[in-house]
Amino acid sequence: MKIYTKTGDDGTTGLYGGTRVSKDHIRIDSYGTVDELNAYIGLIKDQDICSKIQESLYRIQHDLFTVGAILATDPEKAILKNGKERLNIPKIDAKSITLLEEEIDEMNKDLPQMTHFILPGGHTTVSFCHIARTICRRAERLTVALCHETEVDEHVLKYLNRLSDYLFVLARQLTKDLEVEEIKWQPEKL
Repeated sequence: MKIYTKTGDDGTTGLYGGTRVSKDHIRIDSYGTVDELNAYIGLIKDQDICSKIQESLYRIQHDLFTVGAILATDPEKAILKNGKERLNIPKIDAKSITLLEEEIDEMNKDLPQMTHFILPGGHTTVSFCHIARTICRRAERLTVALCHETEVDEHVLKYLNRLSDYLFVLARQLTKDLEVEEIKWQPEKL
């Protein structure tokens, strides 16, 4: 596979299905942000954290590639003339979302109840989680904007929403695992 094709030198890129769009199209921005998120998930996964969390993050990275592929497909060309789907990839479905919810619930069981907002920080790994969470929220916002232009699989939005919740709880779990203090936000009185 050749890395450079020069077809994007004019500021356009090809979607799955062959449609060419501007590189600043909302569709490109949404799956590009999912790709950015995936890179941060990899960074978290590569930290000195427990193997169970690393395995979950590995699965999430695969799910994010699926999300990216879904977002990179022109819906008008997603189905071939013979009625078959163009992409032969797994789908993001209710099971993917349920797995995130189960992991959130499992982590939350042993975490202290939240009484304040939490400032990102305390440890580099925890900060990476908060960066990933905010990128996930941006991917979600961009995908919502894409929904205003075209149909997007409802599971994609639900998955991104739940993943940002997962990353927040993961940051709290890693704070506990790394034995650092959560930094509570308390408004300063002027």
